[in-house]
Amino acid sequence: MLTGCSGQGADGDGAAVGAAGRADDDGKALPAAPDSPAASPSPAADSSSYPLSSAPDVIPAVREHEPARGPGWSRTADSAVVVAPGSEAALGDEARLIAGELKIAYRGAAAAGPGDVQLALASGADKGAGPESYTLVSRDGKVTVTGQDEAGVFYGTRTLKQAVRSGGVMPEGTVRDRPDRPQRGLMVDIARKHFTAGWIEDRLREMADLKLNQLGLHFSDDQGFRIASDSHPEVVSAQHLTKDEVRRILALAESLHITVIPEIDSPGHLGAVLRAHPSLQLRSAAGTPRQGAIDISKPESARIVDDLLREYAELFPGRYFHIGADEYQALTVGNPQASYPQLAQAAQQRYGSGAKVKDLATGWLNDRAAVVREAGKQPKAWNDGFFRNGAVTGDKGVEVEYWTGKEYGARQPVEYLREGRKVVNVNDEYLYYVLGEPNDFTYPTGKRIYEEWNPLVLRGSEAVPKEYSDQILGGRFAIWCDLSNSQTQDQIARAIGLPLAATAQKVWDPRTPERDWNEFRALAQKLAG
Repeated sequence: MLTGCSGQGADGDGAAVGAAGRADDDGKALPAAPDSPAASPSPAADSSSYPLSSAPDVIPAVREHEPARGPGWSRTADSAVVVAPGSEAALGDEARLIAGELKIAYRGAAAAGPGDVQLALASGADKGAGPESYTLVSRDGKVTVTGQDEAGVFYGTRTLKQAVRSGGVMPEGTVRDRPDRPQRGLMVDIARKHFTAGWIEDRLREMADLKLNQLGLHFSDDQGFRIASDSHPEVVSAQHLTKDEVRRILALAESLHITVIPEIDSPGHLGAVLRAHPSLQLRSAAGTPRQGAIDISKPESARIVDDLLREYAELFPGRYFHIGADEYQALTVGNPQASYPQLAQAAQQRYGSGAKVKDLATGWLNDRAAVVREAGKQPKAWNDGFFRNGAVTGDKGVEVEYWTGKEYGARQPVEYLREGRKVVNVNDEYLYYVLGEPNDFTYPTGKRIYEEWNPLVLRGSEAVPKEYSDQILGGRFAIWCDLSNSQTQDQIARAIGLPLAATAQKVWDPRTPERDWNEFRALAQKLAG
């Protein structure tokens, strides 16, 4: 039986959901793990007396469940987690974690006995289902989780954990599950608003239970620079994360199979850097400073930004680095060449007499992409940093994070796709949680995401043609702190629970969900404890 296809429903959002360590609507702490194991009956000798099982109640829903007759797996006082011989080095951490969450023993590499859970890496004929995929078999009072890689096994343990929380048992049968998209995540603007390390760690745990695998940290903007720096300590805000705190966050993320993506946005959104280096602020021909914009005609501008990119590329071990490139204020005026003649002159000197300010901005994007690529990173940038019909073309190896069609030079998503670019969906119509709701933003609801959005809906509510599906790498829910005092970090955590769970469902499986919205919301609240 395939799970994940049919009806839709209606109603609004509720409290935060999905993982341990969060709060309900009244701010009370939620339990960190399923209840303690209790004695349960052994599997019946005659399984035919049981009805066919149903798929486990989990978020995101499993893609495929083959039902079977039997009582399913539930914990007993003798249950333990074991690892298949030869897999202990790779899966020991995953095994210890799920054992602790289920409150049962961990016995290391051993044969699985009655009531046990075994973790294993796929081999031989079992290979080939794709990265992050897993198979979970619940049969004869045992559970076996087999994954294509460590992440796949980990996601199988998330399914087991949630099934036990929601129904007390892991239903009899076989689950075959995999993500539809390789990039699934959350982005947090920690530049405009300081978030504690503990809050970020709680979000990582929440994300892991939802099988999300990327956390973006936008840590530099006009309002603040929030991670300690050795190369330029003068730019760092009073409230910031220490590098030890960041390393602790990174260690937890790695254990949960989450990649943390740093972002230093430039050439705009650099106000915190420019307060320490005012001579680099962009000024018009009339001498008017432009907020957050660095003067990209000055070599010193590139030197400082590149120092920071290299420093944090070394701190963050993950594959990606986000270089921003959005909302450069020089390009928001009617005639950038007349308003900023120093930029126009630099563009023509570097790219020829027909070059314009947008070409200089594109060259800046390409240069910053080269810096992070030399540091071993895959560069990402916002879609409004790529312009059409220029003397310079934006690096086609940079992943485009598409958030808006409202900014300067707005382009439809299909333009990027026709150029062969890889795109990540951060559609501001559905996935932008902007504090204080400025500029006509409204807080997104889980209901709208669940019923209307999928990774092909890149701009507004229109989906791009399916022929471009393979170029859309995934999606990310984004918290922006424009009016930073509008909510506390705890209020934010509660408010994003259902939207984040709905996003997780649709990036894991974009098909119309089997559960309607009311059923999904009830399950999410149940999983929250």
